[in-house]
Amino acid sequence: MALTAKPKVVVGMSGGVDSSMAAALLKEQGYEVIGVTLQIWESAAPEVEGGCCSISAIDDARRVASQLGIPHYVMNFRSYFQESVVDYFTESYLRGETPNPCLACNKYVKFGEMLRKARGLGADYIATGHYAQVLRDPDSDRFLLSKSSDERKDQTYALYMLNQEQLAHTLFPLAEYTKDKVRKMAAELGLGVASKPDSQEICFVPDDDYASFVRERSLNRIKPGNFVDLQGNILGKHGGIIHYTIGQRKGLGVAFGKPKYVIGLIPSRNEVVLGEDRDVYSDSLWATDLNWISIPELKEPVKVVAKIRYNSSGAPATVFPSSVGRSTKVMVRFDEPQRAVTPGQAVVFYEGNIVVGGGKISSETTN
Repeated sequence: MALTAKPKVVVGMSGGVDSSMAAALLKEQGYEVIGVTLQIWESAAPEVEGGCCSISAIDDARRVASQLGIPHYVMNFRSYFQESVVDYFTESYLRGETPNPCLACNKYVKFGEMLRKARGLGADYIATGHYAQVLRDPDSDRFLLSKSSDERKDQTYALYMLNQEQLAHTLFPLAEYTKDKVRKMAAELGLGVASKPDSQEICFVPDDDYASFVRERSLNRIKPGNFVDLQGNILGKHGGIIHYTIGQRKGLGVAFGKPKYVIGLIPSRNEVVLGEDRDVYSDSLWATDLNWISIPELKEPVKVVAKIRYNSSGAPATVFPSSVGRSTKVMVRFDEPQRAVTPGQAVVFYEGNIVVGGGKISSETTN
């Protein structure tokens, strides 16, 4: 009887402990594992400590692959990353949004282009060190995205854009583990990255100075403008809307005698709207660029827990489909007002541990 070939999986290895253990666990489970590190930033770029784009990250991934006895390759994704992540990041700030580049990288690079290349190499799956689970609903036959066992490290918020094809060919080996357990297993295997700190900054922005990064790539498009109140009265001058985000109080550069908060950005007039703390709260939002996972589309209102930022625990809300044709946007109404609803960030909808779907928070108001 002919032997069945082991499933082949391409593991995205960033040089950190999570992706390293993802590769180790898959090899232990009998997969044919190929390690791949994506070179997505200029090799001459400043080194970002712990960053997944750095030269040291490639070296760490290569050493781990050698320890595990698996092949390792570096794939040049620089131009693709520039277009789909860096350009998006820059343009979002200029539009008065606060972008999340990691979500764009997941959507277009890791689970988009990397999966395409992996499938072209004959791989059955790709895998990463994300803390999440892929399940399958026997009733609908849809692939589901579910929270990981480690609630503190759950990363489903950053994966809401995965479609059915991507989920069908993705493995998350760390789904059942806590971060502490992952580090312990890595230490037991003698992996040099066992105690490596997690990356905290945007990998391609040195010193987390995003404003200087955007300014350097925007020529003369960033101009000083006016701080205004809700009635449009001029309160002072700002140094460019890229320096501000919803809910911000510190770093405004102007003293008002009492605390003022950023409550809106109006790029068309180059204005930053300031208000009181109570004005930072919203009971609803519009979301666009939608992706549905547990359902094929939204046909009627649904009760969910909605997360409007990565570290949020979520809040009860109802999602309403648009009344204009097939829903290209939805309105989300919260049971209780939420602080600092920020255009450009993601809103992700949950039913229990299952991701229903999500989208991008729009600057359009629901009032």
